[in-house]
Amino acid sequence: MEQDNRESWLNRVAIGMGPLFKALDAPLPSRVRVAIGFTSRGAKGKAIGECWDNRRSGDGHFEIFIRPDLAHAPDAMPAQIAAILAHELVHAAVGIAAGHGRAFKRIAIGLGLVGPMRATTPGDAFLSAIAPILAAVGPLPHARLDTGSATTRPRKQAARMLKCECATCGYTVRTARKWLETAGAPLCPVERHGPMRHDPISNGSEDELG
Repeated sequence: MEQDNRESWLNRVAIGMGPLFKALDAPLPSRVRVAIGFTSRGAKGKAIGECWDNRRSGDGHFEIFIRPDLAHAPDAMPAQIAAILAHELVHAAVGIAAGHGRAFKRIAIGLGLVGPMRATTPGDAFLSAIAPILAAVGPLPHARLDTGSATTRPRKQAARMLKCECATCGYTVRTARKWLETAGAPLCPVERHGPMRHDPISNGSEDELG
């Protein structure tokens, strides 16, 4: 079954994992939202997933976010995201106040998550349990977001210099706007031709260097 969007996919996977949580006597809350998006510290943060307490939500939902720049290998991404989702769902099931303590550890290990509880990874048991769920849900409609270089932030503007030209011999130089405003046009060094001519500062006739 192909999902319309990432949130639909995540919700279907969460629903599929519901019986696994119930079998561990830790049923999932009825109000959980999941989304792929940057966590509270943004792209530069280290968290790969985050679960917000339902008391922070205006309508009482646990809010889960999974960052969009995970996994270079597309084939690894569905299971990786499902494992992160499982980790965050454990927080929702046991309560945020439980942290990564005993209650969290019991459910996480029961699901087949391994490693340090603050940074669990999918073990063989989890991969076996999640495989039929992923097969039933279908492909994840998401591709890794590359945040390494290109961004939506505007590029820093290169220095802008104004062209000045000697009306007599054509000698040209470029100087910064502030020097024209504070010291006036430069003097032509050729045979003392005097102040050089420059385009009016206000007309936008600037040459961009670099």
